[in-house]
Amino acid sequence: MHGVKKFLVVGLGNPGSEYAGTRHNIGFDVVDAWAQASTTRFSPDRYGDRAQIALKGRTIVLIKPNTFMNLSGKAVRYWMETEKIPLENVVVVVDELALPCGTTRLKLRGSDGGHNGLKSIQEVLGRQDYPRLRFGIGADFPKGHQVDFVLGRWDDSQKDAVREGLERSIKFLETFVLAGAATAMNQYNQ
Repeated sequence: MHGVKKFLVVGLGNPGSEYAGTRHNIGFDVVDAWAQASTTRFSPDRYGDRAQIALKGRTIVLIKPNTFMNLSGKAVRYWMETEKIPLENVVVVVDELALPCGTTRLKLRGSDGGHNGLKSIQEVLGRQDYPRLRFGIGADFPKGHQVDFVLGRWDDSQKDAVREGLERSIKFLETFVLAGAATAMNQYNQ
């Protein structure tokens, strides 16, 4: 069957050096870490940077959209159509305020939770049932300072949790690709 062995993993973030390393860009960091671990590299392409990984007969296309967060859906739809990848083989990697720092959790459907990137994807695809790997960034900010927090950089005290979260995210995504969502969730949902 066509397309069964192909996966699309989209790390959400904002392009530009001023956003690099911010909590909101952890999606970029996850796909960067996976590309690096697989000794492949990103190159500029349509609606973002693209890398490709081969894993036991499966092909994984990694995308870092350059559309800015609030237009992420354009990149997701374009690459799904171009690579002919079905929705159940798509994973969106996203920062999550509702989870403790460095925690990872896969969810197969759900609302955008106020996240601009997920809001755009939901609008463009017209549905909510796409897998997303949520990477916890915690919510350790005073009332009214959510934007500063999300667009801020990790504290030194968080760096170990983030590094462990990145390593776990790669294992999580590899398991999703090789063994399916249920197995991945059983092993790595925290």
